[in-house]
Amino acid sequence: MKKTFRLPADKSYSRAASFVIVAIVYVLALALGVLSYLWLAPVLRTSPLAVPALGCDWLALFVADVIATVFTWACGLLWRNVSVYDPYWSVAPPLMMTAWVIWHGSWDVPTALLLIGVWVWAIRLTYNWAITFKGLAHEDWRYTKFRSQNQFIFQVINFFGLNMVPTIVVFLAMLPVFALIESGYSANWMTWVAFLVCLAAPTIQLIADTQSHAFRRAHPGEVCNVGLWKHGRHPNYFGEVLMWWAVWMIYVSVAGLRENLWLVSGAVANTLLFLCISIPLMESRQLKNKPGYAEYRRHTRLFI
Repeated sequence: MKKTFRLPADKSYSRAASFVIVAIVYVLALALGVLSYLWLAPVLRTSPLAVPALGCDWLALFVADVIATVFTWACGLLWRNVSVYDPYWSVAPPLMMTAWVIWHGSWDVPTALLLIGVWVWAIRLTYNWAITFKGLAHEDWRYTKFRSQNQFIFQVINFFGLNMVPTIVVFLAMLPVFALIESGYSANWMTWVAFLVCLAAPTIQLIADTQSHAFRRAHPGEVCNVGLWKHGRHPNYFGEVLMWWAVWMIYVSVAGLRENLWLVSGAVANTLLFLCISIPLMESRQLKNKPGYAEYRRHTRLFI
């Protein structure tokens, strides 16, 4: 009898096995991205798409980032779980930035501060993903919602909206880092202030997530209104938005506000992503599932 090919069944993988699979996916995505960059960088170095402060290497890095994203998306299709992409948001930036520093041999103080800030943010966010990851048998509720409501065009939404758009937004947010690495500036007092903001952002996220996890364990189904959640409905999202503004602030502290002002586009795009998509989705879910959320919403700010 002729055997037919079947995609892996999500329910057949334990949480531990799922971690191993996701880790292998990301190792392969990293290798593919590195090979793509090494091949593309010499080819695109003479490209007419050079931009101030970044030259042409940014284009090779962007294409390599897209190729790694496409590979991750394809693995999500293979395991029928869009959540395979979730760690990409926090895993890719520190690796790309560190590789860029090594590649260009830039180790000045502002660059070092940026790397420290980004690695602290990335470790915290990746750790939060790891402790909440339930395995390939579970898909984030947002993806399930899109899948059920948009069956005919879901894969289009999956590729562009759930995978490619976040990659592009984060890449735009990283551009000030790449520009800073290229420039060799010296740190000043504003750089250190911006660095403290960079550290404050993941600290806010850590506190908010810790308070939320503890509250949900003690009061399942209720609205979390303690700690930072008493002062803002989305302190974890606030920390995420603040992080990329802090990255841009470090660049501005040494380059000045007027030089390459367009580099703020990443922080702006990231803010809009949360304000226009992530937060409305969460608010809608909370209003539907938690009776007290409407009252909480009336008396609590959106951000801190």
